[in-house]
Amino acid sequence: MQSLIAALLEGDKAQALAETRRLRAAGVAPERIVTDGLAEAMRRLDDKCTVEAFNLLEIMLVGRAVSLVVNELYPEGEVPATGKATFVIAALEGDIHDLGKRIVKMVLTGRGYRVIDCGKDCPVETLVGAAQREGARAVLVSGLITSVIPQVRTIRAALERAGLAGVKVVAGGAALKQATAAELNVDYVAETAFDGARYLEQLAEEER
Repeated sequence: MQSLIAALLEGDKAQALAETRRLRAAGVAPERIVTDGLAEAMRRLDDKCTVEAFNLLEIMLVGRAVSLVVNELYPEGEVPATGKATFVIAALEGDIHDLGKRIVKMVLTGRGYRVIDCGKDCPVETLVGAAQREGARAVLVSGLITSVIPQVRTIRAALERAGLAGVKVVAGGAALKQATAAELNVDYVAETAFDGARYLEQLAEEER
């Protein structure tokens, strides 16, 4: 497992894939590779990438390696049947930027969560429908343009109408993190992908 972790942290996609296949051939279950391999690599990356030393290039290189391993374990975009919790993520309608969303998805998947990706340019109704269908613990929205802010403010009411008042709403991204949680009518505004992951992990722990 240590060889896989090292390959992931180096952003070495070929070596990470080779180590994953070696582990699978040895009978190691995909879930263990996620929890003992990917999650540990994410934890070490989190320790390195403080707010003061946030290396986007390093995160993207690791993210690509992690994504390749996830696709190997769960082919053709298959979402794991189980996880520590389920989250639904999207960039809302009108926002076609998904770099931040993909980083968040990578971090959470690497930590053993089920992440249902509704894509970019996503209507609020689609996001809420996915949360209802998948039994999500939280919905996550990433926004790089300020024009999506009015939509973000409607998410909580849409969740309540669907009977999902207990589902948390987490926002992030360049445009959204300029506002407070109260201004956006959300539960939490994440400064970074790792900051958001820590908040969500705390939620999952509280439910245990």
